[in-house]
Amino acid sequence: MTQTELDRALGRAWRDDAPWTVLSRLAELPTRLGGHEGERRAADIVAEALDDAGVRDVTRRSFPMTRWTRGTASLSVTDPVERSFETVALPYSPAGEVTADLVDAGYGTPEEIDAAAVDGSVVVASTDTPPDRRFLHRMEKYGHAVDAGAAAFVFANHVEGQLPPTGALRFDAAGEVPGVGVSKEAGAWLTEYADRGATVRLDVDAAIDSGESRNVSGVLGPADADEEVVVLAHYDAHDVGEGALDNGCGVAVLVGAARILAELDLDCRVCVAGVGCEELGLMGSEALADALDLDSVRAVVNVDGAGRFRDLRAFTHASDAMSEVVKRVGDESGHPVRENPEPHPFSDHWPFLRDGVPALQLHSDRASADTVGERGRGWTHTRADTRDKVDRRNLRTHAMLAALLVRELADLDAALPRVDAATLRGAFREQAYESGMRAAGVWPDEWD
Repeated sequence: MTQTELDRALGRAWRDDAPWTVLSRLAELPTRLGGHEGERRAADIVAEALDDAGVRDVTRRSFPMTRWTRGTASLSVTDPVERSFETVALPYSPAGEVTADLVDAGYGTPEEIDAAAVDGSVVVASTDTPPDRRFLHRMEKYGHAVDAGAAAFVFANHVEGQLPPTGALRFDAAGEVPGVGVSKEAGAWLTEYADRGATVRLDVDAAIDSGESRNVSGVLGPADADEEVVVLAHYDAHDVGEGALDNGCGVAVLVGAARILAELDLDCRVCVAGVGCEELGLMGSEALADALDLDSVRAVVNVDGAGRFRDLRAFTHASDAMSEVVKRVGDESGHPVRENPEPHPFSDHWPFLRDGVPALQLHSDRASADTVGERGRGWTHTRADTRDKVDRRNLRTHAMLAALLVRELADLDAALPRVDAATLRGAFREQAYESGMRAAGVWPDEWD
């Protein structure tokens, strides 16, 4: 491949509206919640986009999953006042009615939950994390509350705007106690009422049964190569908003990158995949990893969060060699790529990284210096996750950078070193992840 061929491909991408088109088609679906009809329709959209991009042998492969169907949810303070608050059930919340004391657990850290004596109570915890700690995932907070004997869990947003948040409580399984989300504004009232010894009534109606989802995948590059790079993005989304940011943007970037890579001569096979059910427990990426020979996968690139904001952010997940690749591509392209070397288990790279495959997650940051690296989900997982938040220029730029990163990984003379279990386990323990991962049910059994 000559530099001229690469420049032509990048030049065409600079004006390509295919990423915006696929994002728009996904965002206008009424829902893309895993296991439901809207998610199946989204898979068809992704398959058409990959086929149009030049990806070969595009196929759909189904896999079983635990389907959760939303009913209604209500939350009311019954004493010392009578007052109701808007709320949404969190996926995999079981149906149930709970009337109990309300307890404020602050950020929902293990220490705060232990100190709050939450046994038998309805626990309210913020979506935010203390500034001196790593980001604490919702599943960790819920798991700690359940382990402490909570009767129900209330997740209060820290982003203003009357936006109750959603998000799964467990991976591909029913939670133990009901869980709901409330807005920042409602959360402020609830913490005050908790201080006043309030009693609340929480009621969730939901159904859990067996369902089916699917992955969409195809290949680029030489068909007879011994190794491959996997690049994927999840196309499912929570049902409270359009899912434009999470992860319509990621799918758009994936499609844009595939359109560039299809024009290049690659030294290694590239598997391009849209995966389902990430939001409900990484089920699609688990099924994809199970279907591949991971010994032949030299790297996985997880496009989850790219395209949302101006600057690309790269999680290199405890791989020094991957960090070097990111730095090299960023320097050569003249585009900022903010790198974070610390691993986390809460996105679609995890089934691969857990097996030692070097992993790269592409996310994004706002360009403004005072918001770079802001913590929490922002508009995502709320009804504010809508297409108007997206700038199509970011989709194009990140598609070009993603393509350059995948090309670099595919054309390396030697495969990246595997991430051994001891190194990965040590990195998680250094970040104090172990108790949270155990509470969330994602600490690997073989690490004990």
